[in-house]
Amino acid sequence: MRPATLFGEGQVERIAIACNQSDAELVIVDGALSAIQQRNLEDKLKRKVIDRTGLILEIFGERAATAEGRLQVELAHLDYQAGRLVRSWTHLERQRGGFGFLGGPGETQIEADRRQIRGRMARLRKELEQVRRTRGLHRERRQRAPWPVIALVGYTNAGKSTLFNRLTGADVMAEDLLFATLDPTMRAIRLPGVEKAILSDTVGFISDLPTQLVAAFRATLEEVTAADVIVHVRDVANPATADQKAEVEQILADLGVNGEGGPLIPIIEAWNKWDLLSTEDQAMRRDLIAAKVSEIPVVPLSALTGAGVDALLDKLGEILTGGAQTLELTVSLSDGQRLAWLHAHGDIIEETQVNDQDTPAMRIKVRLTPRELGRFASLTA
Repeated sequence: MRPATLFGEGQVERIAIACNQSDAELVIVDGALSAIQQRNLEDKLKRKVIDRTGLILEIFGERAATAEGRLQVELAHLDYQAGRLVRSWTHLERQRGGFGFLGGPGETQIEADRRQIRGRMARLRKELEQVRRTRGLHRERRQRAPWPVIALVGYTNAGKSTLFNRLTGADVMAEDLLFATLDPTMRAIRLPGVEKAILSDTVGFISDLPTQLVAAFRATLEEVTAADVIVHVRDVANPATADQKAEVEQILADLGVNGEGGPLIPIIEAWNKWDLLSTEDQAMRRDLIAAKVSEIPVVPLSALTGAGVDALLDKLGEILTGGAQTLELTVSLSDGQRLAWLHAHGDIIEETQVNDQDTPAMRIKVRLTPRELGRFASLTA
């Protein structure tokens, strides 16, 4: 590997010949390039050269549909470009005149561009911080409501949006594309034993996700950390499905999910594109599921045809209602907050008024999940 061009001279010559033969106008390097390496390769190949991060940013730029998505992509793009002004273009070394009659040489163009980029990035971060606070308020409001949140996560192009549309009847963009979904979308669904739940579709993950994107999309990815259940959608027909699973688990760990000090969130693996497997592969994977090789529940399905989707809904309902306890509580009629909370969050089985002249109260028989029981206990603390 050569520091100046990444590739050796012979490799650069072969790349140039291949570009000439195929009339290629763009060269994409599946790896990270420094600004100097990018400029040197462009000089030698006489073509535009971008690296892996640049390609992902271009795709993100095309897919961003909402104001939040565009803000996140622009911030990531500026962060990426800020380190690539050094000698990327010769005009950046020219100096601009100072102010006044006896102005000095002034700042160079590269310094002016850096200052403008820093200023724009600071404004974008403020706007995204406001987005983050707004999302936090929305999460707090959902937590006060009785509806659990289910987050779909997975490697890009695993079929999350197709499954989301299948479960909700929505019309979210679902194409055979990388990062077809950038902005989180939420819809209400019904589950067995759960009157209403919120399903959230999130941005797809990818190996070696650039740090600029992780930072810029932090507000979006934080939706995962507030979920009650995570559905990890896997493309089991992809030969690299095991590697993709490891990448998703690593990103979840980076977000603090199920890690040290992080929230413990139940996870279900949805083995999508089951219909694309051969009969032999299906039988082999069914044996693995039956043997419970993994502690994580697994549901094979096809989001495209709908096969296995009902089993996923049953499993989600089982997890969300599992461990529920039936309690008999006596709450004073004057304690309107606790009474309202129990009616909003619990499954009221029976309710009778206690005829006590000193402290009139309600005796309530209610079913609460461990999570809701803990929240109710915090009200009484």
